Amino acid sequence: MGSDRRNTSALKTLWTHKQKWLLGSGAVLAGFLALSYWTIPVNIALPRAFAASGTKLQKQMIIKAQLPKGYDISLFAKGMKAPRLIIQTSADDLIVSSRGSKVYLVSPKGKVATLMSGLNQPHGVLLDEGWLYIAEEHQVFRIRFDPKKRAVTGKKETVLAGMPDNGGHSTRTLKKGPDGWFYVTIGSSCNVCEERHPWRAAILRFRPDAGSKPEVFASGLRNTVGFDWQPKTNKLYGVDNGRDWLGDDFPPDELNHIREGKFYGWPFRHGNNIEDPELGISYSPDVHGAAQKPAFNFEAHIAPLSIRFLQHQISPQMQNTALVAQHGSWNRSTKNGYRIVSLHFNKDGTISRKMFLTGFLQGKKVIGRPVDIFERQDGSLIISDDYSGALWLVRYGG
Repeated sequence: MGSDRRNTSALKTLWTHKQKWLLGSGAVLAGFLALSYWTIPVNIALPRAFAASGTKLQKQMIIKAQLPKGYDISLFAKGMKAPRLIIQTSADDLIVSSRGSKVYLVSPKGKVATLMSGLNQPHGVLLDEGWLYIAEEHQVFRIRFDPKKRAVTGKKETVLAGMPDNGGHSTRTLKKGPDGWFYVTIGSSCNVCEERHPWRAAILRFRPDAGSKPEVFASGLRNTVGFDWQPKTNKLYGVDNGRDWLGDDFPPDELNHIREGKFYGWPFRHGNNIEDPELGISYSPDVHGAAQKPAFNFEAHIAPLSIRFLQHQISPQMQNTALVAQHGSWNRSTKNGYRIVSLHFNKDGTISRKMFLTGFLQGKKVIGRPVDIFERQDGSLIISDDYSGALWLVRYGG
């Protein structure tokens, strides 16, 4: 508790000095931009993919990539615009969403085709009982999908409408839980603020055919893009992106054990319940609920975008393991992230972390930003990279 108070005091002091600098240094433009960020929702543009041939991509990544012993990496598919989340069809094609308007279909040999276009920030994709579900920024819809014809058929049907689409954090991740419910995440509209819409900074769950209203499953989650259920225990874990503009090393990005009805702190508490220097004083446990501490703290600003519990690995060192894709920092004086780490859930209840795949950051040069990790039945891994527009294949013993 003492160290938390010292950290909070230091953060308040930092914030006070920052305000004085902005107001007293004569940097009017800088001050305007910084103050605007607190009140205006901001979408940070994705970096433009560098122009490189498939061969050059392979050479740049493969020469510098570091993986655990026995694993190798190769380029699986290229030429997509900001590929994001990945699922597999019964015909072994991949369906890949994009940060834009398209959903791609990628053959087992890596050939890319457009499955759907003209969509509003499609992100979460899910196949269930002959339906393809797609989470756009403002809604979840479904459409019939024929895996043999490799095509969608019929009309779109909206199954969840009214998701907030104003402000930042436009991605909506969609998955079906082991309990049969559909889960969708909605990030905050801002860096730090008290939201007006109850669905913001939360995970919802709903049943598409039951006619029931969606319900808030958990709240206080600033931007939990990635989540997954641990095999055997069915515990739900999510990776959350912390707020910006409190220095290089605070607050930590988080791994949370997400439980029904729980509150996870944002925007009032960060990491191990350290008070926010702006909104911390507004927190009321009676109103918001007790703030839950993370199961594990990552470094600040590494931007974890997915977590995948592995179930088909040959390597003994990867048993009872989850992989987390760290998209990489932008709000930091030196870059961090741009890699995939493995989380190991130990018998004593602790969680430890190891590097799994590095090479997307080479010195100060970014050549890729990993987003999603899909594990196929043979244990091979497909990794989406929305910076280079590629899918990478990682295999053991390949």
